[in-house]
Amino acid sequence: MATPMQVGFQDAASPLMEELIHFHDHALMIIFLISTLVLYIITMMMTAKVIDLYILDSQEVEIIWTILPAAFLILMALPSLRLLYLMDEINSPHLTIKAIGHQWYWSYEYTDYHNLEFDSYMIPTQELPQGHFRLLEVDHRMVIPTNAPIRMLITAEDVLHSWAVPALGTKMDAVPGRLNQTTFLASRPGVYYGQCSEICGANHSFMPIVVEAVPLEHFENWADMTLQNM
Repeated sequence: MATPMQVGFQDAASPLMEELIHFHDHALMIIFLISTLVLYIITMMMTAKVIDLYILDSQEVEIIWTILPAAFLILMALPSLRLLYLMDEINSPHLTIKAIGHQWYWSYEYTDYHNLEFDSYMIPTQELPQGHFRLLEVDHRMVIPTNAPIRMLITAEDVLHSWAVPALGTKMDAVPGRLNQTTFLASRPGVYYGQCSEICGANHSFMPIVVEAVPLEHFENWADMTLQNM
């Protein structure tokens, strides 16, 4: 989860988020190079006492400042397109979970596990157990197995919502009457927090998302116990 005074991204908990962070660093370095070059040219033109007419009206200079931006755009576009294909790729998911946004809570359906269903409400501050996070903890976490491709089917019952977990590199709009899908893989056990990322009404800030990634045998035990308690 995010920490106080944090500037960068959360630690990646999925291969896709690692790729997104690498692309961010790659793009940032290119932006720094462009900014430095432009600042240098502006400074030289502002401070030069003598101006060469061949620089002000030169076909060679125009060719250079046309080719260079095109090269920079290619350097950014190729890894960006690769990432877009990776984000849309869904190959034989091990588990499919349907998330439904409501005003103002989430409900989950595990269709692969005898229609396991439950609602996930934020725990009010006055009822929060010691050591848990205010406005982020829920009464029923979405539990998933680690190192297993998970397909999320996301929709909404009333208004627009958005299901987002930054550490897993996933964010998808929940649209009433429409099923959107996304995929992710949790590479290590842990508890990952997210929030609705589409303004959906008065309690928009009070419908957090909590994903708990556990080993497969623990996930199966949790699913069996949850079904027995329903």
